Amino acid sequence: MIWEEKEDQILLKTIPDFNFTQNLNYLSRSTNECLFHIHDNKVRKAITVDKYTILVEVKEHDDHTILIDFLGNTRPRRKEVREQVVAYIFEWFDLKTEINLFYKIAEKDPVLNQAVLHFRGLRIMGIPDLFEAMAWGILGQQINLTYAYMLKRRLVEKFGRSVEFEGEQYWVFPTAGDIAKLTVEDLAELKMTLKKCEYLIDVASQIDTGLLTKEMLLETKDVKQAEKILTKIRGIGPWTANYVLMRCLRFPSAFPIDDVGLHNAIKHVTSSDQKPTKDTILQLALPWKGWEAYATFYLWRFLY
Repeated sequence: MIWEEKEDQILLKTIPDFNFTQNLNYLSRSTNECLFHIHDNKVRKAITVDKYTILVEVKEHDDHTILIDFLGNTRPRRKEVREQVVAYIFEWFDLKTEINLFYKIAEKDPVLNQAVLHFRGLRIMGIPDLFEAMAWGILGQQINLTYAYMLKRRLVEKFGRSVEFEGEQYWVFPTAGDIAKLTVEDLAELKMTLKKCEYLIDVASQIDTGLLTKEMLLETKDVKQAEKILTKIRGIGPWTANYVLMRCLRFPSAFPIDDVGLHNAIKHVTSSDQKPTKDTILQLALPWKGWEAYATFYLWRFLY
């Protein structure tokens, strides 16, 4: 992670095969996103570090650099806090992963070649906070994306925090501690199922008490072992576990193989009349070994 401070701004170096516009286009896919605002090829987001809520604006400076501005007098005085903000953005934009090997595989692959042609430079835009990633996975279970975004907005605006700048609210996702202290009745007005309310509170409690941590999952260094830890939690099945392993833990071999969107994307790319079976997907995915998360993310991009 290479960055420098220039007056009150921060310049963050990107790496090869990163395209800011492709990633901004991905972030723009929902008109009901509540955790950041996109205007004029810039994204603004509130980030919490310790007790500070910091509002940043991120934009492209040149082909190899991202420019970070602090808005509304929220620039942290302490350098170590600014470092954590940069680290968050670095992880959010997936700037650690060198994906040239994935491109070499995908360019020769009949299912993936069009995806990398259309979306080259796209990264797996992350969800660095474990509770936010798991909550988003729970909210999205067995419903369409539009309704999932609606549920997220209700949860965030009811239990999260916000800062205001130039007439707009910038929300921060509620913490595990915020949700762990709630009851199912507290969540009822969000209009999600009773089971999802229970799952959300259970996950929040485990994270809040330290029974589940991001470090614990990363220390496994093994996607299957990390998946086993997650699927032991009530309400977390293989789909949710692999979604979290993709978006938060950055395991490149995470593979939500039962995802309906993945099935529809493969159907679209192969011009098939029917969605593929699981066995068919396993066969198609043999060349993707080690890069299943990126293959899935790129194929999703055809749909959303």
